Amino acid sequence: MSDSDDDSLALDTIFTEPPRPSTPEPTLIIYRRNLQEGELSEGEIVSEVVDESQWTTIEIQLIGTHPLWAHHLWNAARAFASYLDTHRELYRNGAVLELGAGGGLPGIVCAKNGARRVVLTDYPDAPLLKVLQRNVERNIPTQLQSRVHVQGYIWGHPIEPLLEVQKTGELEGYDIVIMSDLVFNHSQHDALLKTCKHILSMKRTSSQSAESRPNTEQNDVLKPSLLVFYSHHRPHLAHRDMEFLEKAKAQGWQCDKVVTQKFPPMFPEDPGDEEVRAMVHGWRLTRSQ
Repeated sequence: MSDSDDDSLALDTIFTEPPRPSTPEPTLIIYRRNLQEGELSEGEIVSEVVDESQWTTIEIQLIGTHPLWAHHLWNAARAFASYLDTHRELYRNGAVLELGAGGGLPGIVCAKNGARRVVLTDYPDAPLLKVLQRNVERNIPTQLQSRVHVQGYIWGHPIEPLLEVQKTGELEGYDIVIMSDLVFNHSQHDALLKTCKHILSMKRTSSQSAESRPNTEQNDVLKPSLLVFYSHHRPHLAHRDMEFLEKAKAQGWQCDKVVTQKFPPMFPEDPGDEEVRAMVHGWRLTRSQ
């Protein structure tokens, strides 16, 4: 991954990268729940969760190659899927927005686990959005697909289109926003925070029953939140990744770390401390009402 940042929003300049060998044709990754302990086949990802819902796998097709790196299922998305699977209280009966969704795994987990509305967004590039839509159709039952919407969106642009597509009954704003491995794009920190600043609902909807809010601690858990998961793919630029959180705190966000999980590094041949590159960090950001 390159060390330079570029402020341009053109598709081929959001991530400026040196040429890499051509990637394979589109691939299919299987996310599998509830497997017994044992070795995994190549391309399988496991969530150690037992849930009352009946699904056991999610099939994620990845585009063959793309300048926005959507041809990878990032470690952060794997950690995100497991986290969301075990913290359904954050979004059940609520609205979920995923920015830079790629294959859409985290958002699809939310859709399958009872989110009332899920909006999956990525750069408005037709092949990228087509694959994302196929993943929705592949994994979400036909009768529930109306709850999931795929839309092109450029970070920092007006949020009204995002608010319009998520309106269902009493929902106003999103209960969670998902950012999976986006903070390494340093030039877009301000744009991402601009989008997130006003997109979250200031309160949980009335669909959250009194029984689901038994005490102050539970109310805090249910506060609308921005979830930010990432790895330091370029260890020497880790401080630049962390500038996202520094800017968020300066804008009034409370930042709480919720996940630290180790995976095989995404690019074993890349330079830098492999232990640093292998780690996924997850943060939950909330704002005062």
